[in-house]
Amino acid sequence: MSAGGEPPAGPAGPPVGPLAGFAVGVTAARRHEELAMLLERRGARVVPAPAIRLAPLADDAELLEATRACVGAPLDHVVVTTGIGFRAWLEAADGHGLRDALVARLAGAEIVARGPKARGAIRAEGLREAWAPESEGCAEVVRHLLERDLAGARVAVQLYGERRPELAGALRGAGAGVIEVPVYRWSRTGDPTPLRRLVGQAVAGTVDAITFTSAPAVAATLAVAAEDGLEDALLEAMRTHVVAACVGPVTARVLTGRDVPTVQPERARLGALVRALATDLPRRRARRLPVRGSSLELRGHAVVLDGRLRPIAPAPMAILRALARRPGHVVSRAELCGVLPSRLTGDGRGRNARPRADEHAVEMAVARLRRGLGRPGIVETVVKRGYRLACDPRPAGRPAAGAGG
Repeated sequence: MSAGGEPPAGPAGPPVGPLAGFAVGVTAARRHEELAMLLERRGARVVPAPAIRLAPLADDAELLEATRACVGAPLDHVVVTTGIGFRAWLEAADGHGLRDALVARLAGAEIVARGPKARGAIRAEGLREAWAPESEGCAEVVRHLLERDLAGARVAVQLYGERRPELAGALRGAGAGVIEVPVYRWSRTGDPTPLRRLVGQAVAGTVDAITFTSAPAVAATLAVAAEDGLEDALLEAMRTHVVAACVGPVTARVLTGRDVPTVQPERARLGALVRALATDLPRRRARRLPVRGSSLELRGHAVVLDGRLRPIAPAPMAILRALARRPGHVVSRAELCGVLPSRLTGDGRGRNARPRADEHAVEMAVARLRRGLGRPGIVETVVKRGYRLACDPRPAGRPAAGAGG
């Protein structure tokens, strides 16, 4: 036993990953398994909730017609918007015996690549892009092309899931003949239940971050929230306690336009997105407090104590957060009744919440919290008054670590 009567701390466990103790929603349609693996490697609990799916055109007659138009006469400019779309276009052309002719036409044109993935796909075919924007945005592509004399020019635009009237319209307005090449389209996921559940968890505060890898995924998530009457609540959650991590500015545009702060990597890559989130999320959502000679770090659904990650259920965690807001001070049972989370109904929409918890529920949550922490004395009972977090005294003038979090 130590001098203070506490049992000695056990050996520290394996290193705790930067995202351990946090729940992260994944809305990606493509490469969702890769993104989930990268997050899990850093300790995150992944909540899969595909928002969209990639649907090939049901009838490729329109794609075949556009490809024949491209092959039929020289092209002046070609806009390649996505790597997967460009590869699918060439595969479809190959199926109709037009691949070589198409590649020859592309080689004679000025190719604009909207981003690094598009550039990689172009170079894989032995072609070379003439220019690529820094932002990966269509507006920058349009500005670049409008600097040229487009009167009578033939411009092919490979679409990526939806038509871009602002792009094609601007080019036609400058006198260009525009061939829109529809390769695939995005559609809402067939089963919205996981996404609906994720929205409910974000609003309830049991998810710490949501990742978005495409603008259609953002739109689909907001649409599902709106159908359940939760769009405003979801946006407010992402403004306050849920981190919105977007792979780039194009993906983030709708959210930033609605005053939602976003985490974005310097490069639009999944690995860079995960690294950015692993840096930002603990800074925003973790808080350290000195308790009984140890450092207690609060994370999303867990704590780190004595170097070990200890998962904590939602109700005990709500109690702990309330106590941590006023470390060392007594918080009454009546106050703690108000912080216990309401149960959501089976539809995940937060309706029919149960009545306010009673003091017996608080006592049960405190007992579970103590078991979860695994060390006595951290949560103290103050007879007839309530509970308090047993924080170590600090030297005068020194703030608590993470006091702003």
